[in-house]
Amino acid sequence: MEKNSKIYIAGHRGMVGSAIYRKLIEEGFTNIITRTSEELDLRDQQAVKDFFEHEKPEYVFLAAAKVGGIIANNTYRADFLYENLAIQNNVIHQSYVNEVKKLMFLGSSCIYPKLAPQPLREDYLLTGLLEETNEPYAIAKIAGIKMCDAYRAQYGCNFISVMPTNLYGYNDNYHPQNSHVLPALIRKFDEAKKSNTKEVVVWGSGSPMREFLFADDLADACYFLMQNYNEPNLINIGTGEDLTIKDLALLIKETVGFEGALVFDQSKPDGTPRKLMDVSKLHSLGWKHQIELEQGLKLTYQDYLNKI
Repeated sequence: MEKNSKIYIAGHRGMVGSAIYRKLIEEGFTNIITRTSEELDLRDQQAVKDFFEHEKPEYVFLAAAKVGGIIANNTYRADFLYENLAIQNNVIHQSYVNEVKKLMFLGSSCIYPKLAPQPLREDYLLTGLLEETNEPYAIAKIAGIKMCDAYRAQYGCNFISVMPTNLYGYNDNYHPQNSHVLPALIRKFDEAKKSNTKEVVVWGSGSPMREFLFADDLADACYFLMQNYNEPNLINIGTGEDLTIKDLALLIKETVGFEGALVFDQSKPDGTPRKLMDVSKLHSLGWKHQIELEQGLKLTYQDYLNKI
């Protein structure tokens, strides 16, 4: 990508898209196109067609998606499947029609089978059943990966797919019901601290293992791969390190400065037992994460305080 290349970031106001936007600005790119969801509804086929014909972007980062935690995924199953399929179908197809030089599709680690061996290697895709609670979202993302590969095979499009692990950082969603585990816990601990609550209840047993990557590290990896990776199939982006939800909760408790007790509600679902990415493919290309969890949590908590 040249510094004046026309680059479209779909989903630039979300945690991932905004991190990619910051990274490109920092690297000196001057021709970045964005549209809010009010300005351009990516689910609307005609609107997306008109946008691509008018703007003719050279590079596309497809970071727009309908996202949420366990409750949201399980409650709005039809919405998660339909809206994500619509968004990626429209953007990927119009990128082909309008001769985009390169597109990056961002997926999610939930594409892997629930009981896949750990760590999760790229070739474990479609080797088993998915986690039931977020199956519609996962199926949409798998379709996006296969769509990029199909357009590469049939039309020679340079469309690549990257699979980030669990993300956190600036511009996260701290909604009490619809957020992911890490921002949800930041909010819980902060509210408990401010109201002098004696304990914080954490969903599940605390035993599932999770890996977390700071969104600005993801943006750095996406920028690196946009310059250096041109293959079919997907590539994982993560840290290659994980910890239990209990240990995560203890770290957040310490970061926030909550003095009370931790209680685990085992009547609530745990989700997948473990989701650790195999990042050897990414490491072999020469990229590794920079921001460790303790440092990232401090930055994220400060962002939460500024925002809420």
